[in-house]
Amino acid sequence: MLTVLRNRTYRHLFTAQVVALTGTGLATVALSLLAYDIAGDSAGEVLGTALAIKMVAYVLIAPAIGAFADRLPRRTLMVGADLTRAAVALCLPFVGQVWQVYVLIFLLQPASAAFTPAFQAVIPDVLPKERDYTQALSLSRLAYDLESLFSPALAGLLLTVMTYNWLFTGTMLGFVGSAALVVSVALPKPAPSAADRAGGVYAKATAGSRLFFHFHVPQLRSLLALNLAVAAASAMVTVNSVVYARGLFGLSAGSVSLALGVYGAGSMAVALTLPRVLDRVSDRSVMLSGALLLVVVFAGLGIVTAGQGGSWRWPALLVAWAVFGAACSMVLTPTGRLVRRSAPPEERTAAFAAQFSLSHSCWLLTYPLAGWLGGAAGLGWAVAALGAIALVSAVGAVRLWPVHAVASAAATDDGGAVVEHEHRDLAPDHPHLVNTSVPGAGRRHTHRLVADALHAGH
Repeated sequence: MLTVLRNRTYRHLFTAQVVALTGTGLATVALSLLAYDIAGDSAGEVLGTALAIKMVAYVLIAPAIGAFADRLPRRTLMVGADLTRAAVALCLPFVGQVWQVYVLIFLLQPASAAFTPAFQAVIPDVLPKERDYTQALSLSRLAYDLESLFSPALAGLLLTVMTYNWLFTGTMLGFVGSAALVVSVALPKPAPSAADRAGGVYAKATAGSRLFFHFHVPQLRSLLALNLAVAAASAMVTVNSVVYARGLFGLSAGSVSLALGVYGAGSMAVALTLPRVLDRVSDRSVMLSGALLLVVVFAGLGIVTAGQGGSWRWPALLVAWAVFGAACSMVLTPTGRLVRRSAPPEERTAAFAAQFSLSHSCWLLTYPLAGWLGGAAGLGWAVAALGAIALVSAVGAVRLWPVHAVASAAATDDGGAVVEHEHRDLAPDHPHLVNTSVPGAGRRHTHRLVADALHAGH
């Protein structure tokens, strides 16, 4: 897996991701404790609202930023986003009221909405080979897991010698370090997309979403449901870890770091093994199994939440968090492969931006639901509601991604699915059918199936 780090450009970008995520992890712990200090047992509601604001910024602002991102070099865009995030992080230690948390969160997120899709889209251009790209995706997932594991542990250590407000300084340093690493490499230019050539701002802003909604590629439709299942689980962990640890079990601030760290450890264990697994097992099998596993964990979490007394409940919660992390990693790690294979190269940036925006629209639903419902009706109702969402989403993902879509497909060198299909609306001598036709089959032919105008419905 580490062989891809021999590529200097990717090595610097990956290190930038790790450094920035470490700072973000410190901020996650600090923000949870800040919310508890301000709102007490209503901390879940504050965090749920703050994270909902974050998702609104992602969903509404990310496509608009993407429409204009082509006017700036990728490196300029990413460095500017990092420095903006660093400036906002400097203000967080001075927060004393709930509304200030909300304002700063809203100011912070447009920069993240600009940085993340640009980062995701540049990696396939830096590492064009499928095996290298798969390893990079696992490393990227591992970076997120290490953030969930290492950052809370680091935060717990730092909290023994300083107040949590100082953790925000680590967040600022992480973003500055990320910007410095991005500056140190030259990034490839993206290919011009059809939306770019069309020139309309609306066309650019919605180009990626149309790949998911207007073109009937099974894996992209299923990915929408998978995103919602993952959002249900991760919202429960992110929003209510502090409520379980401090409120329900009456534990110390360090227990919040432990819970988040266990979640990251479960995800990391899966990310380390997936590159070898995906050489033998289809993305569909891994991703759908992860979604169904989330449903099982929600059932167990309901038992833990409803239990009375006993020393078993806290360890059982940690086990649930670890399995949540593992299942989410099973879904999330192959996602980049799915988007890369399903979109033509010139639409790749738009596709990653759409995945970013659409996946965060799922968190826009689940974050406030986890916080508000948990605060108003109790954690049991939050578990039931989010578990129901995970169940419906997992079943929907299975139905939307039929097994025959995998069974009838071979793989190209870049990992794309080679599918035999028919174009009844094209003339037999259409240029698209040249050199790919099945002998004696008229308009039937085979090639890597992507989400473009010629393949709507295939």
